[in-house]
Amino acid sequence: MPEAATAPTGRAVIGDSEFDRDTAVTRREPGVYDIDLCAGWTIINAVNGGYLLAVLGRALADTLPHPDPFTVSAHYLTASQPGPAVVRTETVRTGRTLSTGQASLLQYDEEGNEVERIRVLASYGDLSALPDDVRTTAVPPAVPPIEQCFGPDDSPAPVPGSSAITDRLMLKLDPATLGWALGAPSGKGEMRAWFGLADGRDADPLSLLLAVDALPPTAFEIGLKGWVPTVELTVHVRHRPAPGPLRVSITTRNLAGGFLEEDAEVWDSEDRLVAQSRQLARVRLG
Repeated sequence: MPEAATAPTGRAVIGDSEFDRDTAVTRREPGVYDIDLCAGWTIINAVNGGYLLAVLGRALADTLPHPDPFTVSAHYLTASQPGPAVVRTETVRTGRTLSTGQASLLQYDEEGNEVERIRVLASYGDLSALPDDVRTTAVPPAVPPIEQCFGPDDSPAPVPGSSAITDRLMLKLDPATLGWALGAPSGKGEMRAWFGLADGRDADPLSLLLAVDALPPTAFEIGLKGWVPTVELTVHVRHRPAPGPLRVSITTRNLAGGFLEEDAEVWDSEDRLVAQSRQLARVRLG
């Protein structure tokens, strides 16, 4: 088992934590949910895409007969802002082992018109019912022990692009992927970190939707700066995570035409690959 941090005393638990409260949706009627998007999950001024995915994931878990997200594909249409929002869900198909639904999150412009922010298509199942057979060539990322890694609090000055969300996370970055923070990016599209929630809540399938989109962009280590908005993000949840901090590894192999991909792997404290994702993001060149 990898070295990890000692669990904090008085830690929050799944179902009663800041993450649970801030992703909670209120059912107005079947398929329609209200939520007030919390400003605590913003990057600069926009709401983080992983947090939004968790909000929609919670609404779909209430709509569909199966409890756990297996695959979630999201298209980010416009930037979401803190404040009131409406989530609309629809059941597409229900089967014995998988059910599929779609969801949209909408907010209102200054004239009171609805603006769709994000649209999701997802399939849900029961992770606890999956067989234990695992055949893989994947290996956990080589991340140094937590005490040898660095987070936002270790920086002498605010990290470019950091925002309110950093206060909600336990994020410790591998020094080998921190050149960008020191003004000397490696040129490699890599980012690795220990990840958890700041209040000590253990991970569950919904928080994995946040984990894949919570690290600094790999574009920083390529030598680019500024906001890197997500265009599309697909997440595969493979296993219910064991208690303890997660290790997240993100890589980019190709930047072309102002767009790059980010491939993420999330590993739990028992060295299991619990989630994978790929996203397409836009960067500002020059």
